Amino acid sequence: MLSVEQLKDFYYDMVLIRRFEEKVEEYSKRGYVPGFIHLSIGQEAAQVGVMRALRQTDYKFPDHRGHGAILIAGTPMEKVMAEIFGKATGINGGKGGSMHVSDVSVRNMGNNAIQGSITVTALGTAFASQYNETDDVTVVFMGDGTLGRGEVHESMNLAAVWNLPIIYVLINNHYAISTHYREAHPQDNLSDYAKGHNIPGYTIDGNDIEAVYEAAKEAAERARAGEGPTLLELKTYRWQGHFAGDPAAYRPEEEVKAWKEKCPIKRTNEKLVSVGITEEEIKAIEQRAFDKVDEMVEYSIESPDPKPEDAITHVYVDREVQGR
Repeated sequence: MLSVEQLKDFYYDMVLIRRFEEKVEEYSKRGYVPGFIHLSIGQEAAQVGVMRALRQTDYKFPDHRGHGAILIAGTPMEKVMAEIFGKATGINGGKGGSMHVSDVSVRNMGNNAIQGSITVTALGTAFASQYNETDDVTVVFMGDGTLGRGEVHESMNLAAVWNLPIIYVLINNHYAISTHYREAHPQDNLSDYAKGHNIPGYTIDGNDIEAVYEAAKEAAERARAGEGPTLLELKTYRWQGHFAGDPAAYRPEEEVKAWKEKCPIKRTNEKLVSVGITEEEIKAIEQRAFDKVDEMVEYSIESPDPKPEDAITHVYVDREVQGR
């Protein structure tokens, strides 16, 4: 069970992420944000519960819908927002954008454009922990669509054979772009795939912050003890379409409405009330999160754009690229 203080902290995290993404969507529509934006509104508990079960030194591989995990990984939050805005003050100088935010100093190892490939890259950090005899774990996020890719199962197979300290976090939000997961997988619970690799697999209510945290904590403890990988399936739902602007006409309205009733923030709010936290205290937590996001937006808008010559920096280590 979470303590009251943990519940309050996790509620703040979830409200912060929700507000952050609402603002990213708003400013994307206004032309401030370059490129596609993939939002995780409705999935906040799945990210917070896992991230808060980790240590700073654990390796994290967020997926393309990973703003929430990135935001609370330890990078100065205004630099995360500035990165999404494509500004020079972003943590990657504006070169990463929404889907490629990385910060090795907090062991956010980033994502790349090849869907599922990070499950293979994650083997490297997990092996490094094992080889160097540390108890740092590797956590790699993916969606239900990514689970259908071959490299994911190749990764799980090798992780199982080598008994690597890795947690596969499968955020099952029911749709891979426009394909419902039951149209692509025969199982009700995608955690059943773990059986084929002889590793533990669990299906969790991804909108229950306590359930997610406890499952992630147990998987991390198992990995630290040298007991190998775990697959966690967190069942949740994204409120928006596949990307910001996608009308998501492929989803029944009744389905969307039913899942919004299961909102993880609403459910955590109700838990706070049930343990005696007043409405005034809850409003104060929310306002603190809103104010923090407003500061991020202001910082990002006021930050300078990258200079043209910055395009040829950081291409190779210790080598310069000649500009034209």
